[in-house]
Formats: sequence, C-alpha cells, structure tokens
Amino acid sequence: MPQTTNTILMIRPVNFRMNEQTAVNNYFQEDIDLKNAEINKKAQDEFDDFVSQLRAVGVNVIVEHDDKLMDTPDSVFPNNWVSFHSNGNIALYPMFAENRRKERRDEVFIRLEKEGFLINNIIDYTSAEEEEVFLEGTGSLLLDRINRKAYCALSPRADEDLLIEFCEDFEYTPIIFKANQNVEGKRLPIYHTNVMMCIAEDFVVICLDSIDDKKERKEVTRHLKQGGKTIISITEDQMHQFAGNMLQVRGGDDQRYLVMSQAARDSLTATQLKTIESFCPIISSNLETIETCGGGSARCMMAEVFLPKA
Repeated sequence: MPQTTNTILMIRPVNFRMNEQTAVNNYFQEDIDLKNAEINKKAQDEFDDFVSQLRAVGVNVIVEHDDKLMDTPDSVFPNNWVSFHSNGNIALYPMFAENRRKERRDEVFIRLEKEGFLINNIIDYTSAEEEEVFLEGTGSLLLDRINRKAYCALSPRADEDLLIEFCEDFEYTPIIFKANQNVEGKRLPIYHTNVMMCIAEDFVVICLDSIDDKKERKEVTRHLKQGGKTIISITEDQMHQFAGNMLQVRGGDDQRYLVMSQAARDSLTATQLKTIESFCPIISSNLETIETCGGGSARCMMAEVFLPKA
C-alpha cells in the first residue's frame, strides 16, 4: 500500500473569505482588512500559482471549480470532506461547520470517473452530523498507509468513536492523543491533526510539544519509530507558520516531493531543511491569504486520489 500518490484533487475557490463558522475553534484564522472580492481574487492567484508549481514537476492535479451558488468559503480545503482509497472506496465525512457540508458534491465523483478512476463504494459517515459528532477527513486523520495506522488528535472536529469506526471499516489501528496550542494564555485543542504533523514515506514532521501528556507523547513517538520513520520535530511557533501542514506527493519519474507553503518553509531551520531534503526535494508556494483567512495551508488544499484506474 503506497503512502504517496501522483494524483491530487484540488478545488479552485470562487467565494473564498474568512469563514465565521469555522473561526470558533480554528485559532489559526485571522481577519484581513480587505473586501471579500479582493480576498477571493488573491486566494485564486495563490491557488493557480500553487497548481502550476505542482504540475511543473509532473504531479497530476485535477482541478474542479467550486459552485458559486453554494457559497462555500472553505471549498479550497477538500481533504476535510472526502478521502479516496486504493480499493476503490471513498469516505465522506461529517463536518463541524454547517456551511462546509455543502462542499460535498457528486460532480467531483463524476469528474474522477471521467478521468478514468474506479469508484466501488461510498462509505458515508455524514449522518453523525445529526448527533453533532464530527471527523473531518484527512484533516483529523493522519494515515500511515504503509503501517496501517491512523493518528488522530481529538478535538471538537475529531470524535473518538467515529475514528474507531473509520479504522474498523478501512483496517487501520487508531493512535489517539490530545494536541493543544496556546490561545490567550490557555491550552486549547488544535482543530486538525494535520496542522501539527505530516507523515511521509520515511519521515514525519511533528510538533511533539503540542502533546502535553508525556505518556501520550511517548506512545506517539513509539508508534512512529516502530513504523521506521525519522522524526523531525518542529516548535509550536513553527506549527503556527503551518510547518506541520505538509504533504508528500509523487511527481514525474516517480520522484517524491514534500509540498508546503512559503511561510512553512521560511519557518524551518537550516538543519530541518537539510534533513527533509536528504529524503526528497521541497516544493513551496506563497499561500498567505489562504492561510490567514482560511486557517489552513498546503496540505489542506490537496485531496489525495488513491483510487484504481478503471
């Protein structure tokens, strides 16, 4: 089972702005003093440049356009509502913010089938929204596909029982912990696991400092080492520059790349960069508007497609 894929689904935004419904527990979001139309235009420019960089190294990026009528400000982050698996199964996830639930669109599946991918089953967890129980895709779930482990930092957007149900359905071992960040002098849950850690084939980038419970931290470290991963630790300050929100992808000639934002790259030390580059080259793109208003970065923008070809 490969850890990385050459095919990425991305959704080009048409109504991007700060989403007031997600800001209640995404402490990475900040307001920008610009009109929404200007914010959306900047986000589109950042998106287009990012896609160009990925395509330039041979990543197969499938760009689907957002539906303007839906008014979905966070549609640029599709990895929260869907995941695509190598057995032809798709998982649909329950979303915390009501206006994000409209991001789930059949057009995306029709597009993938047109691109020659096979969809066998859709495993739908979205009825959990009625109980106000959430699990936001590969935002909440960090999948070590090689070792069949699902790492999850519990939060208002990542429910333990639902995580265990996912793991039973998709045959993963759950690795459950709590990760916190400083917010106005308090330690509060980090909204998504994928802002504090990234799992690549041979290494992991992780903010271990965010796991306050020493036992849990030790257990997470043990599982990662057991899986043969080199651990690259980042600080909480680096995490706030989205240095945990990265994704390893495959380009042309099967070359691996670690994809991150410019802010993430700029926050890393020379030693950290050298360690990463000993495994694979880095691709970085300026995502300042998307990061500031959206509270998510490069990894959140890419939904990995592992589906088999028809």
